[in-house]
Amino acid sequence: MRRSPTRSHGPTPKAHTRSRSVRLAHIREWLRTGLWFVPGLFVLGAISVAIATLTLDRHLHDPGWLAFGGGATSAELILATIATSMMTFTGLVFTITIVALQLASSQFSPRVLRAFLRDRGSQVPLGIFAATFVYALVVLREVRTGAVGAPFVPGISIAMAFALVLISLGAFIYYVNHIAQSIRAVNILEAVAHETRAAIDENYPPLPSTERSVHAAEQGPCDQVVVLEQTGGVLDGIEIESLVGLATRHDCLIRMLPAVGDFVAQGAPIFEVYGSDAIAARDFLVHVDVGRERTMYQDPAFGFRQLVDIAEKALSPAINDPTTAVEAIDRLHDLLLRLAPRPDPSGHHTDDAGHLRFLRRVIGWETFVTLAFEEIRQYGAASVQVQRRLRASVHALLDVVTPERRPPLERQMRLLERSVALHFPDPEEHQLAIGSDDAGMGGDLHR
Repeated sequence: MRRSPTRSHGPTPKAHTRSRSVRLAHIREWLRTGLWFVPGLFVLGAISVAIATLTLDRHLHDPGWLAFGGGATSAELILATIATSMMTFTGLVFTITIVALQLASSQFSPRVLRAFLRDRGSQVPLGIFAATFVYALVVLREVRTGAVGAPFVPGISIAMAFALVLISLGAFIYYVNHIAQSIRAVNILEAVAHETRAAIDENYPPLPSTERSVHAAEQGPCDQVVVLEQTGGVLDGIEIESLVGLATRHDCLIRMLPAVGDFVAQGAPIFEVYGSDAIAARDFLVHVDVGRERTMYQDPAFGFRQLVDIAEKALSPAINDPTTAVEAIDRLHDLLLRLAPRPDPSGHHTDDAGHLRFLRRVIGWETFVTLAFEEIRQYGAASVQVQRRLRASVHALLDVVTPERRPPLERQMRLLERSVALHFPDPEEHQLAIGSDDAGMGGDLHR
């Protein structure tokens, strides 16, 4: 007889620890989006270099013509000036970065801030300035004027400080150019698209999936419900192989209720178990990553979401920039072309013996098509440029997809035709809007 469903409760949330690969992915994302990690590494490197050059200065009696040849007072003045200048540079770079983040958030979408925070082109110059500042301070404290003890002027170390100043100057020039380029719409769109392509390649391989599509028979009432006991958040990733192994050891079937990218509230059900009610909640929750915001390493749809948000922001009355929306559609079109020949994951995962052990929800082709076109069509309903570019994109996709993938595209085409008929009653405007143009309004206006 089937046992009655029970709600599994494990240890307190603080006791939950993620499995190794999920934890590493979470830490990697946290480090990549932090402005402190790369500068911190540079600072540690600067301290190490300072110790090395000071050791050379103490052991080399004739360091050569490249070393600083001035007195202790001059050395102190130079190092103090370098330290002060680098602190000013660091503050300036930080200010410019914050302004760029504010501009990107208001002009494009708050979701694109993640791309800025991950940008090594901003983190490395900040690290160079901080490293030069720390290096100068470390060397400065070793300079002796002779008032107490023997005088000591670390010539090699001061020469290295000069070299770091030149490197910092080059980094500052690079940074100003980089930040000016990075806030351009086309570069923001391409940064998001590039990361989304990588997520598609990782989660939607071009070859047939190794998952076995197994018919999931009606299971009846579940034996166990596992709820999220920690603070609620976005489901960023799961350890599929570990969950399959867990189900195999207990000879049961695990069904995951939310999809990756969904928000899961504290106390909400996250797993259903069929065939066992003796598994501790911690054994499930250790294999899921719940964070504050969506990430892309198992969630390519988040990349689509960001591009759509940028397009919608551009089409808002406050911005009124349909060309940026068209550039976003260009990237969405490219991503859909990348997805078109790839099979959707089945969401069915079996053990080595072929028994179904784990079920999960996956984002399929129809959802991606709807996400890419639906909202942009609504926000850009009165824009000839957007309507023509959407129509061109749907036409191009219809030419390459397999018959079973045509229905969501055909639906979008019908909706586009209705939208044009509704918003362009004038015959001449209707004829223009019903056309198809890869550039929106930049190609053949009679197509």
